[in-house]
Amino acid sequence: MLNRRNLLKGAGAVSAAVSATAVSKVAMAALPEPVLQASPDTMAPLLPPNGRPYKPVVTLNGWTLPWRMNQGVKEFHLVAEPVLRELAPGMKAHLWGYNGQSPGPTIEVVEGDKVRIFVTNKLPEHTSVHWHGQRLPNGMDGVSGLTQPSIQPGKTFVYEFTARRPGTFMYHPHADEMTQMAMGMMGFWVTHPKSRHPLIDEVDRDFCFLLSAYDIAPGAATPKIMTMTDFNLWTWNSRVFPGIDSLNVRLGDKVRIRVGNLTMTNHPIHLHGHEFMVTGTDGGPVPKTARWPEVTTDVAVGQMRQVEFVADELGDWAFHCHKSHHTMNAMGHDLPTMIGVDHTGLAQKISKLVPDYMVMGERGMADMGEMSMPLPDNTLPMMTGQGPFGGVEMGGMFSVLKVRKDQKPGDYSNPAWYQHPPGQVAYEWTGALPDATRARANSQSKQSMPQQNPAASSTELKVRKPSGHDHH
Repeated sequence: MLNRRNLLKGAGAVSAAVSATAVSKVAMAALPEPVLQASPDTMAPLLPPNGRPYKPVVTLNGWTLPWRMNQGVKEFHLVAEPVLRELAPGMKAHLWGYNGQSPGPTIEVVEGDKVRIFVTNKLPEHTSVHWHGQRLPNGMDGVSGLTQPSIQPGKTFVYEFTARRPGTFMYHPHADEMTQMAMGMMGFWVTHPKSRHPLIDEVDRDFCFLLSAYDIAPGAATPKIMTMTDFNLWTWNSRVFPGIDSLNVRLGDKVRIRVGNLTMTNHPIHLHGHEFMVTGTDGGPVPKTARWPEVTTDVAVGQMRQVEFVADELGDWAFHCHKSHHTMNAMGHDLPTMIGVDHTGLAQKISKLVPDYMVMGERGMADMGEMSMPLPDNTLPMMTGQGPFGGVEMGGMFSVLKVRKDQKPGDYSNPAWYQHPPGQVAYEWTGALPDATRARANSQSKQSMPQQNPAASSTELKVRKPSGHDHH
């Protein structure tokens, strides 16, 4: 639910430092009330109550920040503060964000809007806000020390500029970034076109989310801010599977998905069952002559990617990052590979010395999804999620695009699992199998650079199959 609270009451309590340019006395007479959000659910799109009309976006596991109109200016109030974010049912994290959430609320405006954003700092250290990708006066760019003084704890700054071009953008601190972005401080910004645009199509569904990553030790709740590469929680809008909501659409809908990356690595985002076009970046819409069909697009660090497609295939379609470790939750990365190692009797002997000892990975890691060993408090399994046919064995950056005939226009509620028509589900074959055809060895080498003096003997390996029998 949305809550309102007065952080600063009355003009006499306002202690505001204004960045770059002065704000009118009318604007400073009273701050707009900050709107706060605590629920991790996907909120319905915010229909514009005033100003230029536009078709709003839906922020996955997030929401859009309301505004007030003040003499033709859209005024927003962001509050930078510590927050408690549920990453998925069973795990919460102490993060930093805006208005009760990490990421902060999406800001939606229209091309040509005059925008005024009040930023109140409730963090224990100074901060600033950089409006990533925007064309604006240099003094409003939000880089502490370079274009403005830092916003000290308890102070409020004001940013004013005109939304000059339509597109998909972000906001995040440009002060102590290593700490503040590692703690979850970021948010989405969408500028809608003021009229029909030759490169921006009308769509039926418009989703957005940010990619972020955290290193939170099992049983802990606060990210390690010194981590550079070895993160263990890969998130969409600070949520991990199975806590990421599905994207629910109607058959035949034109769908747009906007993705921004504020992690420390790239993410190949992959959609099953459909082809899409990359139609925009944070630099603006892509010329139509530069587009091509894809099923995976790589979103590099600090980039935005906007993809569009027609949802013309019924079903529950996986949608995820294609880096396999990014679709898992917290795990140890330094474990040896134990596939094929015979543990017969070993676990029982070790468990007498080490209670709760458990063999990991003798047949692969899928067994971990079924483990009964208790986890530390506030920790998620590496692989989790139940589908209609059993365990999905995923985590991290994974969700589902649900395409349905009976999903009403504008209805974003989650339908039941897809009911497959008869004969359209993969099944076990119980009949006779043909003999395997094996290629005959060719005595003549096909190597591009064969060895001059090949070794006289070759190395023989034994393969241990799950049945326990050895095979050469």
